Amino acid sequence: MALAIAAGAAAAYYLSIRPGAAAYDQSLVSTAFALAERLRVRDGEVTLDLPTVAERVLRADRFDEVLYVVRGPGGGRIAGDAGLPRPPPGTPRTDDDVATYDGALAGKALRLVEVRVPCGGTSCSVTVAETTRKREALARSILASTALPVALLAAVVLALVWFGVARGLRPLQVLSAQIRSRSPRDLRPVGAAEVPEEARPLVDSINRLLGEVAAASRQQQRFLANAAHQLRTPLAGLQAHAELALAQAVPAGCRAELEQVHGATVRTARLANQLLALARAEGGARQAGAPEHTELRAVVGESADDWVRLALARDIDLGFELEDAAVRGDPLLLREALANLVHNAIEYTPAGGRVTVRVGRRAGASVLEVEDEGPGIPPAERERVLERFYRMPGTAGTGSGLGLAIVREIAQAHGAALAIGEGELGRGCRVTLSFPGVD
Repeated sequence: MALAIAAGAAAAYYLSIRPGAAAYDQSLVSTAFALAERLRVRDGEVTLDLPTVAERVLRADRFDEVLYVVRGPGGGRIAGDAGLPRPPPGTPRTDDDVATYDGALAGKALRLVEVRVPCGGTSCSVTVAETTRKREALARSILASTALPVALLAAVVLALVWFGVARGLRPLQVLSAQIRSRSPRDLRPVGAAEVPEEARPLVDSINRLLGEVAAASRQQQRFLANAAHQLRTPLAGLQAHAELALAQAVPAGCRAELEQVHGATVRTARLANQLLALARAEGGARQAGAPEHTELRAVVGESADDWVRLALARDIDLGFELEDAAVRGDPLLLREALANLVHNAIEYTPAGGRVTVRVGRRAGASVLEVEDEGPGIPPAERERVLERFYRMPGTAGTGSGLGLAIVREIAQAHGAALAIGEGELGRGCRVTLSFPGVD
């Protein structure tokens, strides 16, 4: 578009200046022929009959310096100014034997006309020249008068093009913003209602890809959930048999073996439960049920008895600081997230230590927080511990490295922010979930 406007401006300039330049050239041609009519041949000698007054009139010009020269048959100067250039070789001539060309004299640019006329049985030439001030002034005037309209036209055209392109790309920009704002688990088809027809194939391809990824994800989640579910029943039975055997009188050597079997069964059962919870969390809260108004203190209260028994068994002071704080989410997933946090806190807090569960409101957000007095998590490890099956080197305990990964998945499904820091006294670990608050 810019090239087209520039080409149009150049064409307009050329078409505007050409008539003026042609008029100036024609004036030089007329002057040359007028001088040719003043040539006289007597006794084979060519002279120019030009009175002084006539020469003054010829040279009179408000803007330019007018020069002329008359050359005889041999090219010698008969009258006029010396030094005017001859036409370059190959200069075209009209039917009247007129050549028009550019030249220079004493550093001044000239426009020249040479006319060949018969004289005394041979030919003479009359050259008339003038400097180019009028022509340059004309060029500047035309350029000034052309540039403003062209600039305005260019501005209008560019504005229209910009508006048209922006308007045409707006649906694609909206589509791009929608895709960027999605979470990694949101695999719903992209809406194409306002997408230009030319971009429909692209959107259709994206939707097909999203559908295939969603199908593969659902298949993987079903497999994981089914496998974990199938393991729960036999593991529960094995755990019950081990506990029953331990409750009876058995030889000391067998008791140690039974305790190992019981511990391994408990850990395996917890791993199966965590895998099942992870499958639910990866599916998002919508798969477990529509988000509902949920009081966080109620979520804590529903499982508090189990945690208290576990804490007492490990000689840990488990405390609760509960205020009103509601969220919209899946209570089952919220309980699972809290259970993993409390279990980790009790697991890594030494005997005689303290674990605190807090619920409240901060800066408009509903906050769920679990703080312990364990070894804590170094800042360099706080991102890595959120990865699946990752455990810090040298970590005690029997965990599988899934607890915090499950918490992160559930937090993301609820639009919550997860933060890991130190306890109030600079030791231990504090995990905070900040949910969008609801009234």
